[in-house]
Amino acid sequence: MFDNLSDKLDKALHVLKGHGSITEVNVAETLKEVRRALLDADVNFKIAKDFTNKVKEKALGQNVLTTLHPGQLMVKLVKDELTQLMGGETAGINLSGNPTVILMAGLQGSGKTTFSGKLANFLKTKKSKKPLLVACDVYRPAAINQLHVVGDQIGVTVYSEEGNKNPVEIATKAIEYAKQNGFNAVIVDTAGRLAVDEEMMTEIANIHQAVKPHETLFVVDAMTGQDAVNTAKAFNDKLNFEGVVLTKLDGDTRGGAALSIRTVVSKPIKFVGTGEKMDAIDVFHPSRMAERILGMGDVVSLVERAQEQFDEEEARKLQKKIAKNQFGFDDFLKQIQQVKKMGNMKDLIGMIPGAGKALKGVDIDDDAFKGIEAIIHSMTPEERTKPAIINASRKKRISKGSGTSVQEVNQLLKQFNQMSKMMKMMQSGGGKKMMQMMGKMR
Repeated sequence: MFDNLSDKLDKALHVLKGHGSITEVNVAETLKEVRRALLDADVNFKIAKDFTNKVKEKALGQNVLTTLHPGQLMVKLVKDELTQLMGGETAGINLSGNPTVILMAGLQGSGKTTFSGKLANFLKTKKSKKPLLVACDVYRPAAINQLHVVGDQIGVTVYSEEGNKNPVEIATKAIEYAKQNGFNAVIVDTAGRLAVDEEMMTEIANIHQAVKPHETLFVVDAMTGQDAVNTAKAFNDKLNFEGVVLTKLDGDTRGGAALSIRTVVSKPIKFVGTGEKMDAIDVFHPSRMAERILGMGDVVSLVERAQEQFDEEEARKLQKKIAKNQFGFDDFLKQIQQVKKMGNMKDLIGMIPGAGKALKGVDIDDDAFKGIEAIIHSMTPEERTKPAIINASRKKRISKGSGTSVQEVNQLLKQFNQMSKMMKMMQSGGGKKMMQMMGKMR
């Protein structure tokens, strides 16, 4: 997401990134290009115009023209204004109440049911909650079954009533069931509805009134662009929801909804869905998203994801193995599994400053480790523990068993040896030697 916008903003700000003379004229020209980039990303015209006017006002107010690094200051001003446009502060979810009741609303096909499962999984794994999913979509064929499948996948109970076509009744009974059975979070998945369908809009208003949710989230497909913003306004007028959820942010989308929606409905984006898997859910951080749009990466989120997968006990064992020179391919495989749990590779690389731009156009497959894993799985337990014994005939057997070439096996062994040496140096504090070695590896 935001790839096109990132490219266009980068080109617009490129003129000002050097140390050449900067004038009021080329600041205005640059901001004209910034506005064009925002409009191309499907941002509302008035919002785009206000945005560039504010940046220009601040730029001239801070005397950008006479600073030592005017281009860098302009990038910072654009980043700060983007952050404000998307809400400024990170908005958390309200988990007060026992049980906390969360009502999901949105258009047909916006991804409510899938996101309800992701949210339940998030509350269970990150917030230590015992959630209950409630199937209130009584219209769409197989909607209730879909929620049960999602619930089974994440180990969360689903409340449904076969034959009952009254969603208000189902929701109120589900809350009673939650109270009696120790569930402290209730997520009510409702039917998708069109903003123009008065009868369906009245129905969700009735559910809202009956269950009195602590949090009403409007789920919107980020790929619908400006239409998403307009429907959000219609739903907000009816429900006065607390926050927005943007789904399908991993799709090929222009990003206008994410940039405009906060201004139009004055409600924060609370979560984003970034993939198909049940853990592909992120709390929305406006400042981090602004940095990613401008190609600055998102190191904080990358570190947070790494910490979530970090196992202190395993790290201690690994440290001992490295110290004793016993780091083998089984340990390497464990490290790969941890990296894979952090999310899809393209998303992770986009969090590294400059990496997204450097690898632009390169197709980074989620199965990037597939070949490496196949090679390791083709080794005997002894070969994994003692890679030094892998001779020419063993390499042939490993390459045949993994469906790779001998060159690929050689390359992996070489990289593994270099990594082992680096780990050993880090243990013994040989930072200078390690830097020299990294230079040779390029």
